Amino acid sequence: MKRFRWVICVLLLLGMTKNYMDRQVIGILKTTLQHQFAWSEIDYGNLVAAFQAAYALGLLFVGGFIDRLGSRIGYASAMAIWSLASVTQGWMSSLSGFLAGRFALGLGESGVFPASVKCIAEWFPRKERALALGVANAGTNLGAIITPLLVPWITWHWGWRWAFFFIGSIGFLWLALWFWLYRPPEEHPLCAPAELVYIRSDPPEPETKLHWLSLFPHKQTWAFALAKFITDPIWWFLLFWVPDFLQRQHGLSLLQIGPPIVVIYLMADGGSIAGGGLSSFLIYRGRSVNFSRKIAMLACALSIVPVVFAPKMTSTAGAVLLLGLAAAAHQGFSANLYTIASDMFPRKAVASVVGLGGMAGAVGGLLIAKIVSYFLQWTGSYSVPFFIAGSAYLVALGIVEILAPGLQPAKLESADSTSTI
Repeated sequence: MKRFRWVICVLLLLGMTKNYMDRQVIGILKTTLQHQFAWSEIDYGNLVAAFQAAYALGLLFVGGFIDRLGSRIGYASAMAIWSLASVTQGWMSSLSGFLAGRFALGLGESGVFPASVKCIAEWFPRKERALALGVANAGTNLGAIITPLLVPWITWHWGWRWAFFFIGSIGFLWLALWFWLYRPPEEHPLCAPAELVYIRSDPPEPETKLHWLSLFPHKQTWAFALAKFITDPIWWFLLFWVPDFLQRQHGLSLLQIGPPIVVIYLMADGGSIAGGGLSSFLIYRGRSVNFSRKIAMLACALSIVPVVFAPKMTSTAGAVLLLGLAAAAHQGFSANLYTIASDMFPRKAVASVVGLGGMAGAVGGLLIAKIVSYFLQWTGSYSVPFFIAGSAYLVALGIVEILAPGLQPAKLESADSTSTI
């Protein structure tokens, strides 16, 4: 095969699909569990915050962990941990038990994006990375499409506990596929010599070991991390509160919310691929990496602005279209934002940089969980959260432009092996 790298991309897509199925179950079952356990909006916000806190904590270390162990073992370890955590939530009967389960889930899931971006950097030349990451990242939307269809059906027939049992166990099937298919391209028998030459067609990177702390002084690190801090919370908000928004604002039942959420995340899938594909297309047409990435990000940032009107929509179809456009714009923006990490840093540092940025995004997600839960508890209105969502991406792009105006590669200092990423 001369395009085996795209098989690897599909494998990463399936991993992200599973990742989002696990994290979204709690959002689909929010109303069901609140009725059964008498949780307040603040209790639910604390469950989201526990996941976000663990996700942030995990991302502080997981990038270096994956860079040391390698993509194959690092990703497999993360999948095993979060799948087991997902299954165990089906046995919980108290708020404290769910808090522990969500915390463990967050720790395990912190590995998915650092590992995926590192795999993309290993298997794709720079000019294809945004498109490849957009395809892989479409798995997040695929998971978000499957879950609202599958979880209500399982809950209706066997109860909510089986939703956690069934979806969590899928991860162990993925692990078997991962160990069968994944190797670095230099070691893979199905990666043809011509494809390997193409994958390694970028200028060679220095084979140096790097201090983990050496990432912090660089503006490129802060450009990526601050953009994640500002924009990731919006995706968490959409993921964990859209089912409740549709039930609360438009009177949909648990069995009725599936089709609208499918529409939202089908649109998000298109945005993920289109956003990554736009910058790759511009690069193929001879435009600079800096111009191509930022034009694609600007188009996405402008497209999300209309979501501020979602709480005012009386039509369910109109609200769903605004939410779908916002989800699509986020995914396109995110595909390019992740890719600029591999544009600005060598492959050996990519997972660490993405881990740091993901940690910043998770901290932002923890804050949005508190903001949304308290505003809902006090006012019952979604107006403020949606206003934040509509303005966040233009602010993030402005910060990237100020700190990394040309997306210049970071000049990292080498280190001895005693303190490395």
